[in-house]
Order: sequence, then structure tokens, then C-alpha cells
Amino acid sequence: MEVQADSRCAYAASRLEFWKYPDLMAQFPFAHAVAITYRLAEGALEVETTIENLSTEPMPVAVGYHPYFQVPDAPRDEWKAHVAARSHVLLNDTLVPTGEREPVRLADPFPLAAGQLDDVFTDLERGPDGRAVFWVEGARQRVSVAYGPQYRVAVAFAPRGRDFICFEPMSAVTNAFNLAHAGLYPELQSVPAGGCWRESFWISTSGF
Repeated sequence: MEVQADSRCAYAASRLEFWKYPDLMAQFPFAHAVAITYRLAEGALEVETTIENLSTEPMPVAVGYHPYFQVPDAPRDEWKAHVAARSHVLLNDTLVPTGEREPVRLADPFPLAAGQLDDVFTDLERGPDGRAVFWVEGARQRVSVAYGPQYRVAVAFAPRGRDFICFEPMSAVTNAFNLAHAGLYPELQSVPAGGCWRESFWISTSGF
């Protein structure tokens, strides 16, 4: 663990040597290491993830985060959300992707009073910087989550009666390994032997 700060930013970095733990390797038999850096600079929190493939064959990547957000200047049913995606991933009765998709049909912005979100999205809409920006807004306050290019999937979770919303950066859909094995998910990313996968997402606020 490393923690530092200067006049420009503050950060905390940690590293997991996955390959050193036989119980973990028994479940995912690819020698690798994961480094995560939380960096606060210029009003935004960056979460950077680096995955080093230390094995002798390509390693599939399905990594994701599950941050929860609130905008306390308005009740949950007055919040509006922007979903920066073109495709909605269809799920089965246990909320696992089937491999099928349909166009996103949500209003933009989507009023949470109209229902709940428990959905998987892909084909993200990106700006010139390659980032896809999701946001939730109350009366004036807004929380935005910007996905780097290798976060290609977004889960949005905002259940009825609960004062939070999740915008979850994902490198792949839920159950991606099995879907790819069945030929239903060709977008699964991998890291070559000796290579690295590196990506960030950013959380920023306004109106607070």
C-alpha cells in the first residue's frame, strides 16, 4: 500500500499478487497481479486498474466495480439519470445475460419516478476523449461517472424505495466467460502473456 499527496493530487495505491494464493489460483488458474490506484485531482476521483498477465497464455478479463451514489438535494423519485448507451443486454429470469440485445428505449434523461433500473448496457456512447459519461441529477446536484474505452459495459442499478443509484464500470457482461465459451459473447477482452490491461474510470460532481 502506498499513499502520497502533493500540491496537484493525492493518491492511494495497492497491489494484489494473485498468483501467490493457491486457493485463488484454484478458481482462476491464470498467474497475474492487480494494481489499483485511487487518484484525486482537479475535482475528480480516478480509479485506475492495471492487470498484469504473468502466465504463459492469454488471460481473459472480466473486471468491474460497483460504486453507489446519492444526490441528497432531492428525493430519489425526483432524480434523473443519463444512460450513455445504445444497446440494452437482455437478461434471463436470474438476471444473467442471454447473449441477446435490443436498442435502449429509456427516456433521456430517465426519471427514476418512472421505475427502477437493474439493467446491463453496452455499445456505450463516447465523446472525443473516448469516455462514456453516465450521470444522476437531483435539483441542482449531479454525480457523473466517466468510463474509459476498455470499460465497454455498464450496469445501472436503482431499485424502487432505495435512495441510491449505481453506475458500474465493467470490462465485460455478467457471465462473460461462459457466454464467450458458448460463442455468444465475442467481445470478451484478453491480455496476452506477459502483457497488461490498464483502464480508468472517473467520478466527478457539480452543484454540491
